[in-house]
Amino acid sequence: MSIDSPVHLLDRELPAGYLEEATRHLAEPRPTPAQDIVCSFVFRLGEEWLALPTAVLAEVTDVRGIHSLPHRRNAAVLGLASLRGELLVVVALAALLGIGSDARERTAQRLLVVQRAGRRLAFAVDAVHGVQRHARSELREVPATVAKAGASYTSAILPLPGRSVGLLDAELLFDTLDRSLS
Repeated sequence: MSIDSPVHLLDRELPAGYLEEATRHLAEPRPTPAQDIVCSFVFRLGEEWLALPTAVLAEVTDVRGIHSLPHRRNAAVLGLASLRGELLVVVALAALLGIGSDARERTAQRLLVVQRAGRRLAFAVDAVHGVQRHARSELREVPATVAKAGASYTSAILPLPGRSVGLLDAELLFDTLDRSLS
């Protein structure tokens, strides 16, 4: 048995059906471009499933002791938590969004640490689902009854198996938090 030299391998005839198979492969639709993919982090507050863009998520951690602030005037602030030596303001996201009961009555399971422009905050959440990747075309418009509400921070609805998730507008949320905390 003789071994073909590399030159013989390159000069040989194409196998039967190769051109047809290559043509079919190249004619297939291309995968969705990266700019059409949206990555969101899904979590639950009370009975509501919500999501934030992963770009603002810094980390997810167990609930640490949240220390209340004496003479606190702002209902949006639950208190302060220490995370690896850094003091973070813990925000009552449920209260800000008007979801469910008072945040002090709930038993949060996780802290979501979010950041924008070097500023970090934490939200106490009841459950985390994780990161979801989806095509922008999968997002649905917010129903008119929700969109017209004065305190609506939802920019789109993300359909997941068995539930609909409100995708929060991170810019609007951070702007409101900045005003609330100043």
